[in-house]
Amino acid sequence: MRIVVALGGNALLRRGETLSIENQRTNVRRACDHLAPIAAEHELVISHGNGPQVGLLAMQAAAFAGAPPAPLDVLDAQTQGMIGYLIEQELGNRLPFEKPLATLLTMIEVDPTDPAFAHPTKPIGPFYAKEAAEQLSTEFGWSFAEIEGDFRRVVPSPRPRRIFELAQIRWMLDHGAVVICAGGGGIPTAYVENGQLEGVEAVIDKDFATGLLAHDLNADRFVMATDADAVYENWGTDVARPIARAHPDALFERRDEFPEGSMQPKVVAACEFTAASGMPSAIGALEDIDRLITGEAGTVVTVDVDGVVYGPQA
Repeated sequence: MRIVVALGGNALLRRGETLSIENQRTNVRRACDHLAPIAAEHELVISHGNGPQVGLLAMQAAAFAGAPPAPLDVLDAQTQGMIGYLIEQELGNRLPFEKPLATLLTMIEVDPTDPAFAHPTKPIGPFYAKEAAEQLSTEFGWSFAEIEGDFRRVVPSPRPRRIFELAQIRWMLDHGAVVICAGGGGIPTAYVENGQLEGVEAVIDKDFATGLLAHDLNADRFVMATDADAVYENWGTDVARPIARAHPDALFERRDEFPEGSMQPKVVAACEFTAASGMPSAIGALEDIDRLITGEAGTVVTVDVDGVVYGPQA
């Protein structure tokens, strides 16, 4: 099977951990323990988040006196190389030497008139106390949003329209490679007034970008691995219950019930992929990835079920 996996931010950095290379490598090792058996049996494409990393790079660039802050498209490209390197190396330590691995800098087109540019919503970087967020907002003009009592920088997150390196990705898959691409949602680019392709100041949601990638590659499975074992109705309450299986139309109708900055994009991306392709998608924990692929764990979005089917409450 051709399987496309989107690794959530928890695969690289867990809440409360310092954003060090050592911590990121430790988490990548855990992820690759689960991904290597998949790569040994199937065609595998891996994408990943980059929110904490791109935010830290933006802070570092802004702190350099005498130069303007680096644009987000360039920082997105940097994170693709850095994170792809870690995943590629740790997968290589678990797979035969002869297995090709490739990390591809991936440009993705967005619409420069997308309404998202006027309404920044995508959180990047670390969490701040209110006073620190206000200082950074004054100093650099950054936007912040309150998330669970702390504050985090938010940037525009336009919808992906086209993946420019699709032919190269297909070529590598046809030659047996594991491909790491579209990291951080891809490098956001747009055609400007003179018809030239340029980078734009944004971060594309990795789930939307990976869903587009899975669709365009005619993937057999689209899996979003996160730190939750499933999509939950009434998350965070005493009556929360997991959704085991759902038809894409039924789940899409309920998309506004899920948190906008975390689970909602996953739900929408899964529904859109399955509705368009007819192939299953799944959302769940990384350690369950083999069972996510077979439909035995997590939340499976499939056209083979009517409505929404719930799993047992914890």
